[in-house]
Amino acid sequence: MIGRLKKLISDLFSSTEQDDISIGLYGPPNAGKSTLANQISKDLTGEEMSNVSEVPHETRAVEKKEQVTLEAEDGRTIDMNLLDMPGISTNVDFQDFTEHGLEEEESKDRAKEATKGIVEAIKYLDDVDACLVIFDSTEDPYTQVNVTIIGNLEAKDIPILILANKTDLEDADPSRVRDAFPQHPVLEVSAKEGENIDKLYQEIIERLS
Repeated sequence: MIGRLKKLISDLFSSTEQDDISIGLYGPPNAGKSTLANQISKDLTGEEMSNVSEVPHETRAVEKKEQVTLEAEDGRTIDMNLLDMPGISTNVDFQDFTEHGLEEEESKDRAKEATKGIVEAIKYLDDVDACLVIFDSTEDPYTQVNVTIIGNLEAKDIPILILANKTDLEDADPSRVRDAFPQHPVLEVSAKEGENIDKLYQEIIERLS
């Protein structure tokens, strides 16, 4: 499965253009993508959009929230489509789920769904105009998967804003994210606590309006 996923990741990245302003939330599993998607959606629409769980690959299909309007203090507005992507990984093992108490049969089904979701997330790069790439600042972000995500976004000339998430945790170290990807701006956030989300909105307005 590892080899097949690596090949799919390599084969499916391809360049294209599209007109709508769609923002994809990318990153590895459990980085906080869905928590951030919910924070943004709730702030701007009053409704959450994704399920959140400590179980890896809780998001196994692309979750969409369309017609989300972000308005700046100076009156500028952006109409966005938010796309909460499954976590990108080259290794989806059913034991990732059994370790969290799921039965083996359900775990295998979830592993298959997660693999399908990764392929779908990669294909969706044909439909995004910008990406928020979310990393867990309590972990080392310099991994093969994360480098692949950033490298393929760069190759497609998709605007990137990297978020060092989970800064509310004691062992958070956002400097590791900056050091791993110094070529891109990094914003420290806590999606769970809503810290620096207003700064995120400002960055989106400045970059896309």
